[in-house]
Amino acid sequence: MESSVIRKTFLDFFKEKQHKIVPSAPMVVKNDPTLMFTNAGMNQFKDIFLGNSPVKYPRVANSQKCLRVSGKHNDLEEVGHDTYHHTMFEMLGNWSFGDYFKKEAIEWGWELLTDRYGLTKGDLYVTVFGGDERDGLGKDEEAYNHWLKIVPEERILFGNKKDNFWEMGDTGPCGPCSEIHIDLRSAEEKRKTPGRELVNQDHPEVIEVWNLVFIEFNRMADGKLVPLPSKHVDTGMGFERLTMALQGKKSNYDTDVFQPLIKVIGEIAGVKYGVDEKTDIAMRVVADHVRAVAFAIADGQLPSNNKAGYVIRRILRRAVRYGFTFLNLKDPFINKLVPVLVEQMGAFYPELVAQETLIRKVILEEEQSFLKTLSQGIRRFEQYLAEHPGSGVIDGDFAFELFDTYGFPVDLTQLMAREKGFTVDMEGFNKGLEAQKNRSRHAAEIDTDDWITVHPGKDETLFLGYETLEADAEIVKYRKIKTKKKQYYQIVLNQTPFYAESGGQVGDRGVLQNDDEAIAVEDTQKENDLIIHITEKLPADPGAVFTAKVDREKRRMTMNNHSATHLMHTALKRVLGTHVEQRGSLVDENRLRFDFSHFAKLTDEEIRAVERMVNAKIRENIRLVEQRDVPIDEAKAMGAAALFGEKYGEYVRVITFDPEYSVELCGGTHVPATGQIGMFKIVSESAVAAGIRRIEAVTADKVEDLLYDQEDLINDLKEILKNPKDILKAVHALSDEKKELEKTVEHLKREKIASLKYDLKAGAENINGINFIAYKFDGDMQTARDLAFQMKDIVEDLFLVLGTENAGKANLTVMISDNLTKEKGLNAGQIVREIAREIKGGGGGQPHFATAGGKNPDGIQKAFDRARSMI
Repeated sequence: MESSVIRKTFLDFFKEKQHKIVPSAPMVVKNDPTLMFTNAGMNQFKDIFLGNSPVKYPRVANSQKCLRVSGKHNDLEEVGHDTYHHTMFEMLGNWSFGDYFKKEAIEWGWELLTDRYGLTKGDLYVTVFGGDERDGLGKDEEAYNHWLKIVPEERILFGNKKDNFWEMGDTGPCGPCSEIHIDLRSAEEKRKTPGRELVNQDHPEVIEVWNLVFIEFNRMADGKLVPLPSKHVDTGMGFERLTMALQGKKSNYDTDVFQPLIKVIGEIAGVKYGVDEKTDIAMRVVADHVRAVAFAIADGQLPSNNKAGYVIRRILRRAVRYGFTFLNLKDPFINKLVPVLVEQMGAFYPELVAQETLIRKVILEEEQSFLKTLSQGIRRFEQYLAEHPGSGVIDGDFAFELFDTYGFPVDLTQLMAREKGFTVDMEGFNKGLEAQKNRSRHAAEIDTDDWITVHPGKDETLFLGYETLEADAEIVKYRKIKTKKKQYYQIVLNQTPFYAESGGQVGDRGVLQNDDEAIAVEDTQKENDLIIHITEKLPADPGAVFTAKVDREKRRMTMNNHSATHLMHTALKRVLGTHVEQRGSLVDENRLRFDFSHFAKLTDEEIRAVERMVNAKIRENIRLVEQRDVPIDEAKAMGAAALFGEKYGEYVRVITFDPEYSVELCGGTHVPATGQIGMFKIVSESAVAAGIRRIEAVTADKVEDLLYDQEDLINDLKEILKNPKDILKAVHALSDEKKELEKTVEHLKREKIASLKYDLKAGAENINGINFIAYKFDGDMQTARDLAFQMKDIVEDLFLVLGTENAGKANLTVMISDNLTKEKGLNAGQIVREIAREIKGGGGGQPHFATAGGKNPDGIQKAFDRARSMI
């Protein structure tokens, strides 16, 4: 059965069982501070489990794209080494929100696997929660009794809390689970060892296929379990594992999910899969990782140096490293796999088709950049060996530097070390790695209290911020949050005019006040569709009625920038072409930032054309047309532009400034008419990734500030230039004069060096056959370099150390004759690192020439003395 048929069969089955089939949520998570990526099918329904959103469909099913790079069996560095774990994978799941429970979930699970898919019943085992004394929970007799009607008793196993009790996190909804496992071993192996003895024992051919979770408790902050008012079902079945079982394979990578990719990797590398374990692992790593990276980019997450972007960059770089090290692929190649992936999965995931060009360009640029970094790391490694020729051991701190700075996995460092007859100090490396993990762990520590309910039965917050900036409100619930740096409160109101950060627009600030007190609202965030007001303190009486007031000026300026973003988006399309698509945005009271697809730097003419078009629309004073609860298909038919990487529901809000100009899906706040924006000005344009440009712009008051600043600058220039009639001509004249003076200075420097070098030669100190010269003078690094190389030409057996002081900084230059590096073992790179300690700095270089910089000019003479002592 082909993988595409397997996926369709699952969805069709649950459609017959009256489930609503919903699309996969983006793999990149927004509005949930506890997650960067969707790591389970239930993530998009988290707000329902938490009681923050109403149940729209009591029965739901889908295939969800997920990403896991940590946790049980999901260490990134292990992916590719076994046959069944992945970074990106699909999770087939069905859910019941307060509808059916254990009986139906168990019966339907068995029916689908055995009747529809035709798996052999005798190969299947099931596990049931065996209870936990600490939580005061007994065996899940309800699930056990349902299974007993279907499965022989000897195929039902009781599992512990680790394997058979699912929890969303340290707190929140949780419950017992029942797993279905399959034994894929040969008949001979099954006769030797019963499958029941290998369940949950990490055997590669006795694996979990489906997990049925029965959510019936809420874990409180103190660890206690409280029964939920409504019971839910949350199931998850690994699509790749199911495909392996149905296609009779021993590895996920042998199925038609991965083989098309592996085949092309083999063709590019000239390597056959299944011949050598090392190249097999590398091919599995690349096939797995290109899927994760491509889907992340398609969902709006570009590689970067922080948070989710760092994870994606790390995954991609791991794939590049394996290709580089084990497949001998020294040029970019992963981008060439994207068309294969699109052909495989584009029909079910159309975002891959829509973003194929962007995905390829981003991956190509990332590959080119990292291959350069790898080359630098290799040079650094070779330099280290040259400086430590007899040690035989690569220092653990240096191995960690290669890992942390150049992206070298320690196994690559070990491989390179073995080739040179070295070993790696793994104890030192692991200490550095553990210290880094501890720093990250401590920085991320958050202590979250349980919610304290003030007014029960009012879980949903009514948002009033489109109509008003002030409203009476009651506190529904609150909780205290402690981080390493501060303590604050999260407050949920029954209704609020405060806009919560989302869709690129920052959250509102303001105040909650009544006759007795005023509590500042520092920010408004959205967490799992819950509008949360951030305050430093709690009201003295949380049960009182408050007036919620939004900071009007901040909101006004934010709206100006948000509406200007819409006008600019259309202007960019008209000026640059219809290929322009939004790739991200940030809108606050000070500026707007807009990322978009385009493959060239904007010219000054293009920037001005965009500005003119936007300002023309501002002067037209176009009225806002806002439409709420528009069916998504109807909105798309209107030509509404969607935000890259955003998840939209069945009904959306449409913002229009002239139906012939700007129509977009948007949940943000906007000006009533474009005239309020006043004026628009682009202040910067730059590249942020391959094929992605970024514009920053200002509006209204901030444009005035910018114009006044520029006017002041011009007036200051006029004053400095003594008020010339033509300021531009005066600046050119000044520039020409500067160039002439620079030529004169350069000529004087050359004359100085020419006379100085013979004076230095005459004053050389012969120590053990070495002509030692140490000299301090006022000059720059280039002058010192020029002098050093000229000295090398006229002085034999030279050991030269020059010191210069410039702008309070010290610099050292070391030059050694080539014959001394070979005959005497002198190394300028090692020497300069040693003597640079005296100027409180560091440096390096080649055996014959090296430089260093530091912050202590007073130490130059000590550096000279230290150099002299070396010979």
